[in-house]
Amino acid sequence: MKKLFGEIDLTWKKLIIFAIITAIYTATMAILPITADTSFRDIAATFEWWILFGVIIISNSKSPKDSALKCFVFFLISQPLIYLLQVPFSWQGWHLFSFYKYWFIWTIACLPMGYIGYYIKKDNILSVIILLPILILLSIIGIGFFSSTIENFPHHLLSGIFCFTAIILIILGVLNKKKNKIISFAIIILFTIGYVLISNGILFGTYKQYEVYEDLKEYNITLSDEYYVSGFFSTEQGSVEIIEKDGKYVLKITGIKNITYKFGIASEDDKQLRFEYHFDDDRKLVLEQVNEYN
Repeated sequence: MKKLFGEIDLTWKKLIIFAIITAIYTATMAILPITADTSFRDIAATFEWWILFGVIIISNSKSPKDSALKCFVFFLISQPLIYLLQVPFSWQGWHLFSFYKYWFIWTIACLPMGYIGYYIKKDNILSVIILLPILILLSIIGIGFFSSTIENFPHHLLSGIFCFTAIILIILGVLNKKKNKIISFAIIILFTIGYVLISNGILFGTYKQYEVYEDLKEYNITLSDEYYVSGFFSTEQGSVEIIEKDGKYVLKITGIKNITYKFGIASEDDKQLRFEYHFDDDRKLVLEQVNEYN
């Protein structure tokens, strides 16, 4: 583990090969039908694996500048290659690259994050402070996966387990001093417990889960098994699924009050629906806007 986090001679050649291999694997998981809505496809949509990759690159860099450039180049190669490999197999074709904008923003952000992140190697209180946002983000993502698993077991159970395993690996692999490890584990444990209690309304009663089955009749929209949710990721804030209920297809929407959700539904015949919704104080689903495109 210590070799993984600091003892690899990470040359530029190795970095480029690493980026290409991860891109091929990720694209494969995104293409294979059997991986749909499983933990194996999450690497193509969420951050947890890429956070770990970033920490590994930073840990094996030789300077802040080296760290920033290697993180940037790794994502600059891997992310567009993932979309490029999917193009021949996707009904969306080159339109897939419209989703790359999101990842390109994070690729640019790798420059300052990689530069600052290099100082996790100092193994001091500054290292702990720099690591905490990374660990907290992994915790939030992991909690979201476990929430999804509770709704539909086993769903994304492996991804939830991976997030918290990554937290343990990063703390033990990056930090050497016992004091810094204890502080990091203590903070992330307290955060995780607090976040779960707050997000489930146990503390403060601020966040509440609502579940609504909506057939969209009033909008003259009839869903079928050809539709699938696009442009929306299941998170701790909510999720959208298309399910069969009482012989018809409906949206199963789980969400938190006072948050507006934007997502799309598409079918392989290029018909697309784009809409926004929110839950009001009476737990009623309120659709603000619905558009249909052909």
